[in-house]
Amino acid sequence: MAIRQLTETLINQIAAGEVIERPASAAKELIENALDAGATRIEIATAGGGKALLRVSDNGSGMDAADLELAVRRHCTSKISDTLDDIRTLGFRGEALPSIGSVARLSIASRRRDSATGSEIAIAGGKIMHLRPAASNPGTIVEVRDLFFATPARLKFLKTEKAEAAAITEIVKRMAIAFPGVRFVLSGPDRSTLEFPATGEDHLARMAQVLGKDFRDNAIAIDAEREDVRLTGFAGVPTFNRGNSAHQYAFVNGRPVQDKLILSAIRGAYAETIPAGRYAVAVLSITIDPALVDVNVHPAKSDVRFRDPGLVRGLIVGAIREALARDGSRAATTGATDMLRAFRPGFQPAPQRPQAPWSAATSPSRPYQPSGGFGERPQASFDGLAHPTARSEQAFQSTAQPRTTAAEEAPGRYPLGAARAQIHENYIVAQTEDGIVIVDQHAAHERLVFEEMRKALHSKRLASQVLLIPEIVDIPEEDCDRLMAHAAEFAELGLSIERFGPGAIAVRETPAMLGEVDAQGLVRQLADEIAEWDTASGLSAKLEYVAATMACHGSVRSGRRLRPEEMNALLRQMEVTPGSGQCNHGRPTYIELKLADIERLFGRS
Repeated sequence: MAIRQLTETLINQIAAGEVIERPASAAKELIENALDAGATRIEIATAGGGKALLRVSDNGSGMDAADLELAVRRHCTSKISDTLDDIRTLGFRGEALPSIGSVARLSIASRRRDSATGSEIAIAGGKIMHLRPAASNPGTIVEVRDLFFATPARLKFLKTEKAEAAAITEIVKRMAIAFPGVRFVLSGPDRSTLEFPATGEDHLARMAQVLGKDFRDNAIAIDAEREDVRLTGFAGVPTFNRGNSAHQYAFVNGRPVQDKLILSAIRGAYAETIPAGRYAVAVLSITIDPALVDVNVHPAKSDVRFRDPGLVRGLIVGAIREALARDGSRAATTGATDMLRAFRPGFQPAPQRPQAPWSAATSPSRPYQPSGGFGERPQASFDGLAHPTARSEQAFQSTAQPRTTAAEEAPGRYPLGAARAQIHENYIVAQTEDGIVIVDQHAAHERLVFEEMRKALHSKRLASQVLLIPEIVDIPEEDCDRLMAHAAEFAELGLSIERFGPGAIAVRETPAMLGEVDAQGLVRQLADEIAEWDTASGLSAKLEYVAATMACHGSVRSGRRLRPEEMNALLRQMEVTPGSGQCNHGRPTYIELKLADIERLFGRS
């Protein structure tokens, strides 16, 4: 079969299959062009989910007739010269406009700021229809109609108009977060108008526009640097989470990306603080030397490759965990909102059986005690309860004397206030200076015990158990090299390995904390992890998981009656423990209700 040169139109249509996957892909490319042109106002209009119409208007630098003629040719761009080592623009491949023009009806009207007249070019199915002078405001208007009319088979793979419109909305949101100084307006007959006014340098204000005003109250600032790689942004407190990862936004040198390494790092940073199936809310921006990151991995430019992925992943995990330890102990403000929603007019509580009058110092199933005690038997103080060896309710006992009595505790002295009651033998009600706090005693104590156990994990070499017969694991030579490079780290965690000839590793000791362990599976998993991310955190994660389980079983149980001194001791320890706002499974440990909210419930404000 003879080899022949493909036509320019067919070449463009092939390229369009990678660059323009759906209307949202076209919207992304056109918005990037507008931003690269220095636009401060971008308006996007759609019809039919972007399939019938996609119009992007901007007030950028604009183009003249000569620029327009070149702009619709492949590999013509003003954004790079002769190298890909210093890319500082969103676009650089010179493929978007010719790709769109090859599969749709494309028209571009543009005018430079210093020009008296503008120009317009039109393309349909890859053929230039006209290039002529046209009246135009400074900037550029790109209009795409009948997307994929020239390749009708592609239309069959598109989703419903509503789904395609939603995908364009998501693209606009990502761009809006990345460029808070630009005003974005998204409108059309297939949607309600969405507007993001410019917020200048106030990035958090723009994030609140996109993610909701609750994000501002539940966000923790991130600012860390390691070996000339800087990470900034905001991460939500663990109890402020969502049902999918759509609220996780990542940017590399200002470019919105959906990189697996970054998303994996976010998941790892919140590993023991968010329940399974829930996802953190985060907006992270990485600033790195363009020569150390490859943005030319795929024509869509949503994936990147870092020269040192382990460094970047470690920076993200470490920075988020440090921020959570510093400021992540507070509960999400949405907990109080959900509580208030239950009290709104029209709420129908579940039927309740008749019960005896309630008292702060007793439960319906047990008689009131005149002495003011919280149980039939005397209880010791809460001091020392979070000991790392806690394995049962005995961890709750201590011979230490209470430092203060309940009467001496003043609500205004502490963030979590002073304990006033225990209800249903599980919830502590505390009075703060401007409201009340309701604490789940089991979840709170579970977190305290876990943090003490985790501190012990990282403060000394963990105990190991010697295998009677060393376990020999046959793996590729390159995996052996990777594992041995981390042998010292493994030894600190109780895993002792050594080379056993070519292509084999001998496991001599395993962490005692893990009990009976599948050494073969553990070593292979660690090798795969190092090959993928150049890190060996899997073993540490397993140990922390065991610590979390032990903490759950070693914490004060629900149904345990507490004395006022014990409740206050718990509150004080929560205030100084990182991550105490949620238990090891990610559930909130307390909910705060402001006095103003309570007064609104009773119509007093």
